[in-house]
Amino acid sequence: MKRAVGKVLIVNGHPDPKSKGLCHALADAYAQGARQSGIEVRRIDVARLDFGFLHSQAEFETGAAPAAIADVQGDILWADHLVVIFPLWLGDMPALLKAFFEQTLRPGFAFTNRPHGFPIMHLKGRSARIIVTMGMPAPVYRWFFFAHGLKNLERNILRFCGFGPVRSTILGSIGTCGPDVIKRRLAEVKSLGEAAR
Repeated sequence: MKRAVGKVLIVNGHPDPKSKGLCHALADAYAQGARQSGIEVRRIDVARLDFGFLHSQAEFETGAAPAAIADVQGDILWADHLVVIFPLWLGDMPALLKAFFEQTLRPGFAFTNRPHGFPIMHLKGRSARIIVTMGMPAPVYRWFFFAHGLKNLERNILRFCGFGPVRSTILGSIGTCGPDVIKRRLAEVKSLGEAAR
């Protein structure tokens, strides 16, 4: 059952810890809109977390999560709504963000496998919004490339663990649009935060 949204967790998935670019500004805009509506907000900048890549199935299934990831898991359980923001790199999320999800959404926490049938989803009742920035026009990514990277995160990761609904916002032509367009896009994302959707 979906809960009313009163708590939002924003994940800034840009892998550069020094970046104060568009993904950072989008996270700020969403947070500002949510807070203005009385919604509690927590934020994670993935690039500032201390965790490594997983190297084996055994590590994924039975290894202990790094301390920073255990904190993230607590934030996910706290939240009603998850917002994931990242730049499109080679058609998908950056490797560091993928490693973050592999570390965080482990068996036992996000889902439990069953011998027969679909796994048990532990994160039901939470909605999500994915915001992706890219250089190519959004229609090209969505209709020519079929938005494979976005669909992977939406369907194969978040929905697999129980998130729903999972909505998306694609912000294309970032490198060629002017400051007025960027300003409009930040305002759009702020309005998404106000409605926590």
